[in-house]
Amino acid sequence: MTPADLSRALYDLVTTLVERRRAAGDEVSLELSADQVALERPKNREHGDWASNVAMRVAKPLGSNPREIATELAEGLAGVEGVASAEVAGPGFINIRLDAAAAGALAKAIVDAGAEYGRSDSLAGSRINLEFVSANPTGPLHIGHTRWAALGDSIGRVLRAAGAEVANEYYINDAGSQMDTFGRSVLAAAKGEPTPEGGYPGSYIADLARRVLEREPHLLDLEHDVALHTATEIAYELQLAEIRASLERFNVHFDVWTSERSLQVKGEDGLSDVDTAVERLRAQGHVFDDDGAVWVRTTDFGDDKDRVIRRANGVYTYFAADAAYYLDKGDRGFVHKIYLLGADHHGYVHRLKALAGAAGDELENIEVLIGQLVSINGAKLSKRAGNIVELDDLQAWLGTDALRYTLGRYPADSPLTIDPEILQRRTNDNPVFYVQYAHARTCAVDRNAASVGLDRSSFAPQLLTHETESALLGALQEFPRIVAQAAELREPHRVARYIEELAGLYHRWYDNCRVLPLGDEPIGELHRTRLWLNDATGQVIRNGLDLLGVSAPERM
Repeated sequence: MTPADLSRALYDLVTTLVERRRAAGDEVSLELSADQVALERPKNREHGDWASNVAMRVAKPLGSNPREIATELAEGLAGVEGVASAEVAGPGFINIRLDAAAAGALAKAIVDAGAEYGRSDSLAGSRINLEFVSANPTGPLHIGHTRWAALGDSIGRVLRAAGAEVANEYYINDAGSQMDTFGRSVLAAAKGEPTPEGGYPGSYIADLARRVLEREPHLLDLEHDVALHTATEIAYELQLAEIRASLERFNVHFDVWTSERSLQVKGEDGLSDVDTAVERLRAQGHVFDDDGAVWVRTTDFGDDKDRVIRRANGVYTYFAADAAYYLDKGDRGFVHKIYLLGADHHGYVHRLKALAGAAGDELENIEVLIGQLVSINGAKLSKRAGNIVELDDLQAWLGTDALRYTLGRYPADSPLTIDPEILQRRTNDNPVFYVQYAHARTCAVDRNAASVGLDRSSFAPQLLTHETESALLGALQEFPRIVAQAAELREPHRVARYIEELAGLYHRWYDNCRVLPLGDEPIGELHRTRLWLNDATGQVIRNGLDLLGVSAPERM
């Protein structure tokens, strides 16, 4: 019996109580759905497998005492197949214990479901645009981008697991003064000149210059403006390709790469998306003209000041590109938009919310997650960039799995300092090793079982009665709820913490309950049934690691 089955049984019993009171002439009004009948795991397992406060929730609408309602529900649960007992506790809690067969049946259900176990339709129908990283294409990705990449990708994974349609999007800031500075820096390096004032330092610029000259040997013979444009475009293409490759190596995938330049391309009508953004916002009634400039009245929606969208000289501000980009996302069918921004972008929260309001959208359609800073003890500045810690260097030093897991197991809004010594240990105090080792152990059990002829040809869940089996099955039941909660709250770290707990329960079970027969002991149903439980645990750990973008090795 799954938690969903038990919630449904409780819901049906509540519905029966409502009908009984109405039949008795009571005026009862109760709006309750099955998914609102919450279950939780008791902290003390002696209190049962599940607990529910539904009696306290419905007592007032039913005009009864919570304990009275709980008693009626407990009596009804006693007749539900798979429920061993139901007892009333405290002001109206119901503690529920499943029989071994009902609890153990989950092991086979998980193995049969495979990679689908834990997935749900809790966010079905949601179409979400998830933007993260979006670094300027003027240099390599650094340690901050590393955290946003890991978190953003994992958030997208849990959202999809909850049934949402998600597009991971990278906004390429390839317009503006930073691109001119980038091009001037590369051209100066190609000429053997010092970095221009305010330019980009680092040997990566010299490397880009060398590659630009390989692509365009006659660069230095070109007229200056042409040479600058050529150097900028080739270096931009090369640097963006490096960023893409770095992210792919980090197991981070983007569905859409949107260029800021594309929003400024003139159409057949001579207007760009940025041009039309002003008039589209004006049509919503929140644009006004003052002193020759065009403004958006963003203070109507909580911004600290109104924003200039086009200056008096006709030049658009950054806000204009933001507006065009926001409208472009809506034109592509994305109602809900999530932005994962760095710690220095708090000012964008009200600005983006105000933009949604000015566009005529609901403010809750914009969700801005601010990630805090991350540091790694002993991390060295990039030799190429000179003033940053590069993603590529971190990956080569610590490995993709260790980085992805560690960055994924903390909330985005918590500052984080990583100890590389722990991440490089093959011991239980290294969380990623601890979880991956549990998975590898389940695979080792499978290999050893095959070597002695033990398979899953029979299944007797009523035999799974050891206390460590009850605890392990209870945790396995929780996985779908954990994933749905992680998606709803945008907190993939909940998955990491869950699989760490699951790994601990598995190790304890492994130490207490043998899967393989000892010596000449014949293979029995208990061995085969425990193999199902072993494989179910491996599947859930594998599914959880995948949601974090981390591999599940079969040998360690």
